[in-house]
Amino acid sequence: MKLNISSQTLIQQAIRNAVKSGNDVLPSVITDIHLQPNPMNGELTIMDDDDSILDQVVIEEWMDYEGKDFYKRAESLLRALLIQMKEAGEFDVTAILNPFTFVLLDEDKETITDLLLIDEDTILVNEELLKGLNEELDSFLKNLLEN
Repeated sequence: MKLNISSQTLIQQAIRNAVKSGNDVLPSVITDIHLQPNPMNGELTIMDDDDSILDQVVIEEWMDYEGKDFYKRAESLLRALLIQMKEAGEFDVTAILNPFTFVLLDEDKETITDLLLIDEDTILVNEELLKGLNEELDSFLKNLLEN
């Protein structure tokens, strides 16, 4: 599942609007921003902790997707967009108190995974970060034991 540039921009704008909407609420109230993609109608609903809708958009590519791995692919796409936005400094000026997390939800509003944690002192460990860790640890241990 690939998203065209206009769909990516639409998602990023919805996230910006959600974060901005979150700024209108007392800063201490929001600790998570929930992203709930829907493969049936293509909607991406973004909510706060109280399930109040902060923004909602329709992503056409999601309406046509028939694979069984929709949430895994949506997770990858949303995480990449959020990381891109974080690296661009878009979450640096938010009035939402740190730490807060972008959370991926399924159709039953059950948490699938944390997509991105916004906090200066903490990072989320994910597959991408751990890629090759076993080999690095094995190499380190081998070098340590040989010397």
